[in-house]
Amino acid sequence: MSAEDLENYETDMELQLYREYRDVVGLFSYVVETERRFYLANHVDLQARSADGEVYFDLTLQDAWVWDVYRSARFVKNVRVITFKDVNVEELPRNEDLALPKDGELGNLGDLGS
Repeated sequence: MSAEDLENYETDMELQLYREYRDVVGLFSYVVETERRFYLANHVDLQARSADGEVYFDLTLQDAWVWDVYRSARFVKNVRVITFKDVNVEELPRNEDLALPKDGELGNLGDLGS
């Protein structure tokens, strides 16, 4: 396998992963980023803990999807992550929160050129 073949394979795998993400993101409530992984989850429990003067994060996710091109099964029931690095948890907007404006609510767009 040539370097170009390997690069094309990795590019195809990443594109498939992005498409899967796009298809499943609406099923989840939270986006979680750690230093090593990116997750979608429906339940997140993040606890800051300390031991021997060091602060670390104990993260538990339930009903999750893992952004990892090399995993064959990206849906996981429970995930536990222990990390000394930053953790970002963001609540995703609900589909009903992103409603399109009804006809006429944007005003008369034809007047923009005047």
